Amino acid sequence: MKEELIEILELIKNKKFTEVRGKIINFNSVHIAELIENLELAEAILVFRMLPKDLAVDVFNYLNNDFQEKIISSINDKEIKYMIEQLYFDDMIDLLEEMPANIVKKILKHSNVEQRKLINQFLNYPEYSAGSLMTIEYVDLKKNMTIKEALEHIKEYGVNKQTIYTCYVIDEKRKLEGIVSLRKLILSDYNLKVEEIMKKDIAYVNTYQDQEEVAAVFKKYDLIAVPVVDKERRLTGIITVDDIVDVIDQENTEDFQKMAAMAPSEEKYLDTGVWTLAKNRLMWLVILMISATFTGNIIKRFEDVLQSVVILTAFIPMLMDTGGNAGSQSATLVIRSIALGEIKGKDVFKVIWKELRVSVIVGFSLAFLNYLRIRLVEKVPYNVSLAVCITLFFTVVLAKIVGAILPMIAKKLKLDPAIMASPLITTVVDATSLIIYFSVARVLLNI
Repeated sequence: MKEELIEILELIKNKKFTEVRGKIINFNSVHIAELIENLELAEAILVFRMLPKDLAVDVFNYLNNDFQEKIISSINDKEIKYMIEQLYFDDMIDLLEEMPANIVKKILKHSNVEQRKLINQFLNYPEYSAGSLMTIEYVDLKKNMTIKEALEHIKEYGVNKQTIYTCYVIDEKRKLEGIVSLRKLILSDYNLKVEEIMKKDIAYVNTYQDQEEVAAVFKKYDLIAVPVVDKERRLTGIITVDDIVDVIDQENTEDFQKMAAMAPSEEKYLDTGVWTLAKNRLMWLVILMISATFTGNIIKRFEDVLQSVVILTAFIPMLMDTGGNAGSQSATLVIRSIALGEIKGKDVFKVIWKELRVSVIVGFSLAFLNYLRIRLVEKVPYNVSLAVCITLFFTVVLAKIVGAILPMIAKKLKLDPAIMASPLITTVVDATSLIIYFSVARVLLNI
């Protein structure tokens, strides 16, 4: 791509526009979009206008929001009208959601009354719901059609639809009755009725279902498209796999950000301003900084223990770090399993039992190895070594159970389990491990 970009830039510089067009029209739409985004605005618009109309629409879909806005601002009304007519409905909705008001007004000017009504309906669905993701670009069939009539219907109405591989069977009131694949239609007797070959036991989602739940349906049933219905089970649209891939990517990014104690952001890292990045991180850092004062207060409370046996201080970082790491391991596995639907709320005791057994094995192994290290290598007295290793064992057990339980509590409270990730777990485990440490030390060292 770098060599091609240099070559295209050189051709533009020398005003060899015919050669530029001849080269880029053979590129993949994604690669053309990447190339355009690497050009200066004036050159980008020039290259975009060189593209054949149909190719220009495909390329437009792959441009980032900033470039889409600049392109719409720069092209004329006739070009905008063609673009809007050719865009799939769900792509147009995505575009309208991201554009500023003046651009939206410019786009809507070229839509008819029926389109505007549909657009307003889609824009009124809650953000991140199935309704906000769906498209109306699908083929529906009546169940009393013959196979021959159904195929003729697909030929007539399926030309500009987003998918025709799966057709949706409805009754007179548009209630979803079943689905039928194009393959099955082609291979069936032309005189049969659609209802005789359709599949009735189907997966579907409601317009108000959260996009994360929709993604789970796609994964569970290995779908390339899922029908979306309203409260009366009337077919209102479909969601295709390309849209749900974007959702999965977005949800994973959001979880990673929450697990790192940051406010989620949908913007790309390099496109996000410094002040925005700082704001997204600052709130959680302040919360965690304040919560860390509990740890300081615990150390102050047991100051007499530390003054009596100063060497105990040397092992505090190791205990706290090990506890935090152990809790993060459990939390990461549980959060991921919840996201994939492998763990339900009813499985809480199974999870606790499993993590308890794992933590006993891990805690004992770490405590034993640590005892050998500090007793034989560092020559620490046996009672101090014992106090450190007993604390280490209980810290690991506690951390792993806390790391497993907190995400499940969050899910039960309808919160995102990712907010219960490593920073919060580390704070909880640090405080409790110090209490255990100093309490054990008092007993074993007779302080």
